[in-house]
Amino acid sequence: MAAEDDIPESGGETPVDEAEEVAELAVVPGAPVERHNPLGHNVTLLSAINLNFGQILGHGIFSMGGAVLGSVGSVGLYFTAWILAPLLAYVGMAVYTELSSYFPLRSGGPVVYLEQEYPRPKFFVPIVFAITSTLLAYNGVTAIVFAQYWLLLFDLPITATSQTVVAIVVTTITSAIALLSTKWSLRIVNVFSVLKVLSLAFVVITGIVVLLGLTHIQDPYKHFQHPWAGSNWDLNGLANTFVKTNTAVVGWHNAFYVLGEVRSPDPVRVVSRAGYISLSIVAVLYLLTNIAYIAVVPPEEIKASGQLVAALFFQHVFGDGAAAKIMPIMVTASCFGNMIAVVVGSARVQREIARQGLLPWPAFWATSRPFGTPSAPIIFKWFLSILIMLLLPAKDAFSFMIDLSSYPFLVFGAAFTFGIWRLRARREKLGLERSKYQMLDVLIVIYLVWHAFLLIMPMLPPQGGQGDVSFWYGTYCVVGMGILLVSALFYYVYIVYLPKRGGYEIIEEIEDLPDGARNARLVKRHKVASDEPTEDQPLLS
Repeated sequence: MAAEDDIPESGGETPVDEAEEVAELAVVPGAPVERHNPLGHNVTLLSAINLNFGQILGHGIFSMGGAVLGSVGSVGLYFTAWILAPLLAYVGMAVYTELSSYFPLRSGGPVVYLEQEYPRPKFFVPIVFAITSTLLAYNGVTAIVFAQYWLLLFDLPITATSQTVVAIVVTTITSAIALLSTKWSLRIVNVFSVLKVLSLAFVVITGIVVLLGLTHIQDPYKHFQHPWAGSNWDLNGLANTFVKTNTAVVGWHNAFYVLGEVRSPDPVRVVSRAGYISLSIVAVLYLLTNIAYIAVVPPEEIKASGQLVAALFFQHVFGDGAAAKIMPIMVTASCFGNMIAVVVGSARVQREIARQGLLPWPAFWATSRPFGTPSAPIIFKWFLSILIMLLLPAKDAFSFMIDLSSYPFLVFGAAFTFGIWRLRARREKLGLERSKYQMLDVLIVIYLVWHAFLLIMPMLPPQGGQGDVSFWYGTYCVVGMGILLVSALFYYVYIVYLPKRGGYEIIEEIEDLPDGARNARLVKRHKVASDEPTEDQPLLS
């Protein structure tokens, strides 16, 4: 962290290799490249690793054990799910690394990739992604887990009202931190990331002590003796399980969202290394943590634990005394750092969307005033998170928000993975060299099959007809696809139907803002029969 004190909080330029610069500019038009990034270059390898840790090490490993084991039924399938998720995340890392190598000056991740891969129909894919991302830009899942463990820490009853109030308060505090300073946000994320790793290491060491027979836990190996007994091979349940374990490791790509803010001649190398380092450490910690859970807590108790499996672990080992309070402290600290990291990364995605001109008032969304941070995306994310927490039933909020926030983005994930082949073909036509980060085609196929499985299987009826929420099991699939359809309808009305009726076309203009930000905006250009010049009129601003 000390090395980051010398990094300027804003301004500065990131040098890039000449070949990378050609690759950046020899692509289809989109949001303009910002040579002078108004958000600064505060991201180093250390802060990139910690940004990933900050998002990965949130609530997942501390809260999803009950839902996962309840869905798959057996210890064998439980470990299969937790091992498979990081393995496929390594494939995803290769996808992000190759795609980011084509646009080394652009933050935002998927919003950039989709913009460049699918230029036709004009504006279609970027607009659908923009609206979907905006409508699902909530941060309530981690806040709910924070609230439950916070209430547990102080022996307060976990009611719908108390859970919602605490979740709203912590969402407000973490959003305010991200709003006021990127530099201090990264410092806080760094501190909490270290605490998170130490927390998991403590769980792992405790589990090892249990397995060595040095505690009062009797026969810690008995829960591993028949690992496949009770396995539930229901495809719907397996898909929902993999969605949750996949969500638990999501965050390995968080640093890719701030690629334009990396202080390095080769920002792609920095964020790629950060991804592999953070994911590898997390994969080992997750495996050992789950071994500790199974060694200590009977599987039936884990299935009934809801989001409190970590608390059960410590109660079994240390009893109900003061030592059992250690885990709630660790989980709340983990969630707190996670929420700041997620806001920092996702706000950059929203800002990049705005810079494409795809949201109303793009200058408002893209500006870094008054604190040198993407203030409008942060405030909007805070508002949407609060709204969702108030509208959803408290008992269903956790599972539903996880599943809904993941489902539409599986579509986009499949789209930009397939789009790698489109970009390669376009670059070959332009006479550009292959990316030094180009991945194997077989890995692209594996990643596409994985996405197809997670998209299709949840639509099949589960055994018994009941999912992990109190309402219809497929609600999140329908709502997720509905959001995509609404986004497509918006595109058709504003980009196709109204221009055709009004006799105008939609074009992009570049706008330079006083703080150094640059964004595109969509404007109307009226078609006339004569050759007289026409005036462009803003469409969404």
